[in-house]
Amino acid sequence: MNYNIHPIFVHFPIALLFIYSIIKVLPVKKWLPDIAWVQIERALLFFGVGGAFLSLGTGDMGEHLYRSKRQLIEIHSTFAGIATFLYGALLFGEIVSVLNNSYQNIISKIKSEKIKGLLIKLEDVLCHKNFSKILAILGFIAIFVTGILGGAIVYGTTADPIAGFILNIFGLN
Repeated sequence: MNYNIHPIFVHFPIALLFIYSIIKVLPVKKWLPDIAWVQIERALLFFGVGGAFLSLGTGDMGEHLYRSKRQLIEIHSTFAGIATFLYGALLFGEIVSVLNNSYQNIISKIKSEKIKGLLIKLEDVLCHKNFSKILAILGFIAIFVTGILGGAIVYGTTADPIAGFILNIFGLN
């Protein structure tokens, strides 16, 4: 028997990364200033990106079930990869930030000045307030398109009113 376990795993990272993007972009921190938003963002990113990698793997396993929709699957897979990359970059910036600002300042213990400098520069760029918001918005758009295309793969191209518009952009309708 062939089972497609991809739908079991894909919804959690979508939800976690969607919530991350909302927190990152909207002025939630001003509305509720007493909450430790940095830790919440990092947890959402960590589990969301981990789930995204798991979803990419299960998506590859389930591709053979929809051979007739090869082109649609390829675009769906591309946007899933883009979303994972964008959120993964944000997570990498947060990991470097934690390592740099930790109690033992792990980054300072790196022997190579080039690697140390590169990590600090990446942290500055990836954790910059405006740049991280842009990455979060682009990641959200990539997740949105991925979801629309995933729905079109499973339920057909007419099940979602937005699907037709997105499919026309890629010349698939």
